[in-house]
Amino acid sequence: MAEPTPAWRTRGGRRRTTRTWRIRTSAAIVGVIVLAVLLVPPLARLDQQAVDLAAKLQPPSWAHPFGTDDVGRDLLLRCVYGLRVSLLVGVVAAAVATVVGTAVGALAGALGGWTDRAVMRVVDVFSSVPHLLLGIFVVAMFRPGVWPVVVSVALTHWLSTARIVRADVLSLRTRPFVDAAISGGASRWRVTVRHLLPGVLPRAALAAVLMVPHAVWHESALSFLGLGLPAHQASLGTLVQSARGSLLAGDWWPTLFPGLFVIVPTLAIAGLAGAWRERLDPRRRSELSL
Repeated sequence: MAEPTPAWRTRGGRRRTTRTWRIRTSAAIVGVIVLAVLLVPPLARLDQQAVDLAAKLQPPSWAHPFGTDDVGRDLLLRCVYGLRVSLLVGVVAAAVATVVGTAVGALAGALGGWTDRAVMRVVDVFSSVPHLLLGIFVVAMFRPGVWPVVVSVALTHWLSTARIVRADVLSLRTRPFVDAAISGGASRWRVTVRHLLPGVLPRAALAAVLMVPHAVWHESALSFLGLGLPAHQASLGTLVQSARGSLLAGDWWPTLFPGLFVIVPTLAIAGLAGAWRERLDPRRRSELSL
């Protein structure tokens, strides 16, 4: 009798192994990022704005693992501070965009009719404008700072959440428990708040997590263009923007490490969010088991 094939050698087993490795790697990276963001700045005795012209543009070493920038500031500490600011902007903007998108999507799906059509036409109009272009238009009306960037990112990222919530609300409206609530005399407002919104909150929360990497990239792009945070404030975008001259001069580290701080954390957050999405979607779980 032939021996059974080990699970890790089957197609489904390899998929599960790859998925498990991806989730664990993403969780480890996110854990290291959280510890660095929370612990490194309070414990560090160095000022991330301290200028030391005698140590400018030093390559990575034991004293400065990421090297120094063009005015002698420690790049590791600057990257950690920049990541804190970028994540703060990303999380707040994602939360605001999720609240707005959930409210708009629930309103359109629950009321239906001309309200649904009017709301979705507004969503289509906003979707027709490139996000970065709309973001530039918003931040250009204010002075550089955190809150103009948060407003810019929130105004350009609530559209997908509104579509997701509207689709879920339209699906939930056909369920028997909604018909039973309406037959029992519940008002449309009560049905929406007590029965429809709780059903869409998991998907809305997932959309918020998936939105954080997009918001971080959006803030980095605006700051790189000089329209986001002011140049003296450390963020991932301002760090990359200020390192352009050093890169042209052949000094690679002021650009490489802030760029990695943009890419690696956002990919790790997206990896964890993808695993969460697979748990919420039965079809994806069935595909992994094949």
